[in-house]
Amino acid sequence: QVQLVESGGGLVQAGGSLRLSCAASRSLYSINTMGWYRQAPGKQRELVAGITAGGSTNYADPVKGRFTISRDVAKNTVYLQMNSLKPEDTAVYYCNAKGPISWGMDYWGKGTLVTVSS
Repeated sequence: QVQLVESGGGLVQAGGSLRLSCAASRSLYSINTMGWYRQAPGKQRELVAGITAGGSTNYADPVKGRFTISRDVAKNTVYLQMNSLKPEDTAVYYCNAKGPISWGMDYWGKGTLVTVSS
């Protein structure tokens, strides 16, 4: 139903910034919620931030005030601006799309690695 391609990961020092991008293969208005998740080594995947088709956003407590999710509907792209990065933000970051019930499943990108050095 949708393909997702992430980009923008890399190595950054603590206190630095990165911006992740997730390009979707269809209009963001047709996707109920776009989200960023992350999975650190040995840990479960967790929600980082989400944005609905209507533009409402939500954030996990550990990233509130540091990360911002946004979108460019003309480009079918969602962004995650990450500031004041900490070593504990190191993880593979995945883009997620939750569509209508008719989709029957979520869709995921392949992930992009973010490494924050101390």
